[in-house]
Amino acid sequence: MKLISRYTMMLLALVVLLTTVAPVASAAGTTGNSGSKKLVLGTSADFAPYEFHKVIDGKDQIVGFDISIAKEIAADLGAELVIEDMGFDGLLPALQSGRVDMVISGMTPTDDRRQSIDFSDTYYKSKQVIMIRNADKDKYPTMADLENEKIGVQKGSIQETIGQGIPGAKLTALDKISDIVLQLQTNRVNAAIVEDTVAAGYLDDVIGLAPAIPDEEQAEAAIGIRKGNTELLNAVNGTLERLKSENKIDQLVTEASQLMADKVKKDQNIFQVFWEYKSFYATGVGYTLLLSALGVIFGVIIGLIICLLRLHDVSILRWIGTAYVEVIRGTPMLVQLMIIYYGLALTFGITFSPLQAGIITLSINSGAYLAEIFRAGIQGVDRGQLEAARSLGMGRGAAMRFIVLPQAFKAVLPAIGNEFVTIIKESSIISVIGMVDIMYQASVVKNITYQGMNPFLIAAAIYFVLTFILSKLLGRLERKLSASDRR
Repeated sequence: MKLISRYTMMLLALVVLLTTVAPVASAAGTTGNSGSKKLVLGTSADFAPYEFHKVIDGKDQIVGFDISIAKEIAADLGAELVIEDMGFDGLLPALQSGRVDMVISGMTPTDDRRQSIDFSDTYYKSKQVIMIRNADKDKYPTMADLENEKIGVQKGSIQETIGQGIPGAKLTALDKISDIVLQLQTNRVNAAIVEDTVAAGYLDDVIGLAPAIPDEEQAEAAIGIRKGNTELLNAVNGTLERLKSENKIDQLVTEASQLMADKVKKDQNIFQVFWEYKSFYATGVGYTLLLSALGVIFGVIIGLIICLLRLHDVSILRWIGTAYVEVIRGTPMLVQLMIIYYGLALTFGITFSPLQAGIITLSINSGAYLAEIFRAGIQGVDRGQLEAARSLGMGRGAAMRFIVLPQAFKAVLPAIGNEFVTIIKESSIISVIGMVDIMYQASVVKNITYQGMNPFLIAAAIYFVLTFILSKLLGRLERKLSASDRR
């Protein structure tokens, strides 16, 4: 156990170093000196022309008039703007937990939201529209015709509230506007409620606007600030007042709309998409491998410790080991991720970066399964070998370390390899908190290209190549370790 503890401390130091030195998992880079004051912005960059991904000069950037306003605020504060891209429904928890300093994402300052966060003065107004397939344009002349229909809305948005007020409506609430449009294009929903400014970016020969218009008044957009942060709130309002007096917000909206109108051609085939956005996927592969490798390393350590607890003679230690395995295996990894990333920050003020939260989640989850794998391996070693070692004067710890564990490890190596393969695939869950892995990058490419299949087919091919190569390497290692058994 002392040896395990020593290796654990060494690897903990390694992961702290890696996660500190590694770039912050953000879709947009930062500028300025590393020692400068930082203003962290939370946004959901799929809401053109408010905020959206765009390839400019060969680099993926988050642009839009919300982002331009944020840059103005940062400039007035003399701060470096850092952009954190995440799901819309994760913005409020991120703000409340202190992960971001402010939220700009075309957010409407409703009474319910004001109970959790403070809002700046309104900086933009828009109206709600109903997007439909052009073939169905005559089906929905009024809002009454949308009753009992399948309607797509953004999760946690004012549009979801509007949809809930339509009698009998069957709502499909998703994080990304682009996903809602795909639902509409593939006939999974018959209509979608969005803002008129946002809808303009998706209108084409297939998607249009219905004559039906929601009765709600114009929706206002404001900037979310953590409660009690009056200094930042006053600074934000000061910048907004300046921009309004200069009539600059309308100019920023026009510039963002023009940039949004310059869409990527939709007729690119899968090979063209891959080649043009290969740097996106390369970045995703790097983070996926880092997540998976460290997740498995720490999972092995945790699994071995929990395994030894489950096999211990002291009943309370056995109970702790059993409880860990049952709780972790009995709860979804996504729930564990939310608790580690948001729950600890909100409750105890313990804040992890997306990379650190991903490694911790993968480690503790993998540890529970590896504990059972190790337990099966240890119990598969003839008990007589342990007894023989003890009879020769070896202590229990030494006998386990030098006699039992090497044989058990060799026996369970295929199962450990399978767990590594599983972790590579399950690491895609971490993309929901803004971790720039393969799945996250595929979503970014989807939002840029307006293609719903090719970016994910490329991601699937990359996952397959990674797991196939890993399986072959593990197979060679297994054959090498078992060579002595055939002598």
